[in-house]
Amino acid sequence: MSIVEIASRQAALAEAEAIEEIELDIGELSGVEMNAFDFAWQQAVRDTPLQHAGRVVNRIEGLGCCTDCNIEFPVHQLYDSCPVCNSHFIDIKKGKELRVKSLVVV
Repeated sequence: MSIVEIASRQAALAEAEAIEEIELDIGELSGVEMNAFDFAWQQAVRDTPLQHAGRVVNRIEGLGCCTDCNIEFPVHQLYDSCPVCNSHFIDIKKGKELRVKSLVVV
């Protein structure tokens, strides 16, 4: 619902009649289950400026940095360990995003 609110507010500020397209960045580690998101999206955009908008979703792969050995590596789950030293002390660099990247309004 926050995405719908953000998009609707920005469309109103731009005095747009409609939103043609929304682009979202959704990280692999954000906790968003895409099947559930797709289902909820259909309900959330009904009777809003996003109802007929195209949707582009950029899935951002997880990237972490081990705080013990300073190696960067792909992270697919929040509790993955470092592939070099097996440490679980990881600084997540990418993959937790959930943001509206752009809107195309008309």
